[in-house]
Amino acid sequence: MTDLSAVLPTFLTQQYVRLIPSLEKNLITTADLITLDCVEIAKRARLPVLDVKRLCTDVLQALKEDLGVAEKDGGDGQQQNARGLRKSGKDLLDQWDTISTLDDDMDRALGGGIPAGYITEITGESGAGKTQFLITLLLSAQLPSPQGLGTPTLYISTESALPTQRVLQLLRSHPILSSHPHPPTLDKIHSIVTPDLESQDHILRFQVPVVIQRYGIRLLILDSVAANYRAEFERDGNGTTNVKNGMNMAHRSAELVKLGQLLRNLAREHGIAVVVANQVADRFSSQGSSWPMAHAARSYNAGRNTSGGTNTMPPNPATVASGVHTPIPGSPLNTHTPAPAPAPTRPNPNPYAPFQTPDPISLDHQQRWITGWGDDPHPSYTAAKSLKTPSLGLIWTTQIACRVALIKKPVYGRVQVMDEEGERGEPVLKRWRRWMKVVFAGWAPESGGGLSGAVEFEIAGEGVRACRRGEGGAEDGGEEGRGGEGLGL
Repeated sequence: MTDLSAVLPTFLTQQYVRLIPSLEKNLITTADLITLDCVEIAKRARLPVLDVKRLCTDVLQALKEDLGVAEKDGGDGQQQNARGLRKSGKDLLDQWDTISTLDDDMDRALGGGIPAGYITEITGESGAGKTQFLITLLLSAQLPSPQGLGTPTLYISTESALPTQRVLQLLRSHPILSSHPHPPTLDKIHSIVTPDLESQDHILRFQVPVVIQRYGIRLLILDSVAANYRAEFERDGNGTTNVKNGMNMAHRSAELVKLGQLLRNLAREHGIAVVVANQVADRFSSQGSSWPMAHAARSYNAGRNTSGGTNTMPPNPATVASGVHTPIPGSPLNTHTPAPAPAPTRPNPNPYAPFQTPDPISLDHQQRWITGWGDDPHPSYTAAKSLKTPSLGLIWTTQIACRVALIKKPVYGRVQVMDEEGERGEPVLKRWRRWMKVVFAGWAPESGGGLSGAVEFEIAGEGVRACRRGEGGAEDGGEEGRGGEGLGL
């Protein structure tokens, strides 16, 4: 019963003052009052059954009113359901508003676009295209339905100011924005810079609700959510990393839960779309090697064992590239023992064997389904070494409704170089390939393992667009977006 004031702060307890001490003494909670039988509660607390029944009825009615599902009498004397949680399917569809990315393939992967009323995270490395993606949403949200919400937008930056030059470039060159009868404008983008965590909390808690109501804003972008938390909790006063940061991490987790609750309340109460950008960090396994790395090594060793080898060591990238395996001095590979006869190959009865680890409930095993990296069932050795994970950890992951990962990979070419030894080819970076991957969402299917279901896109001068066959994107080795290569902020 001690949690009644927390569950229902507005519940009037004056008429039940004599019952509360006995209920608290017997550890009867609010959940017990609405789930257990009144006779059982009266026996445990040694109270009159009628008084307990009256209290349970009032608590249940107050809880319904607080949730918005209480039944009220209409003017004609009939019971009418209050508009709250009880909504028909048509009501839910009518309230389902989304913001388009202005590309059909990307909208299809996102289940129609970025929905209002939820927190959506856009995560990726530097240069993957996060800021370009967010700028597109800032402009498309100003368009009328079905492409946008027809309202102004709010951009909160924790690192650098809004790139207005890029915004103006998109307004002039994007085919949809430039030709729309009601084009968006830079004047309808409200921008705020928060240099530290204290100002960020004050702005989100007090200033943002006022701005939303005053200007009718329905898109809130926070770019990025991790910057101030990294600066506040991962560095000490001297600017160096704090080794003994256990208390800092606990405090950071509590602050992240508060931030998630605050953003969710803003999204639900005002019907706005909350989109946050997040940074990524290199992933290190607690067991010394991540699952994809170990699986890549096992795949390599399995191939060698099939041909009669006895190698159990991870492969050397240099020897793998040359196709020659050099034994390690002092290893069993140097002993001249006859190779055993190859065992007959049998079909694997368990198709999920590559996904099995010694501890399937560990974070190393589970995070491949919540981070966007490491879920490729057949990773290359290079890909297994460059795994990423979104910042702020598992605590922040539980606060968001959708995670979209922007993944980039380099494409190398060769140039001919002349030196004293003659002409040779050296690898050089030609361009970047980028993919949009839906990691998890309640309204759209996940993209799947690796990049098989992800949407490849390019950053061009006229905006972000999906790559299609024969358009100079990923298939024919064309240039990355014709001038958009340097725009992947």
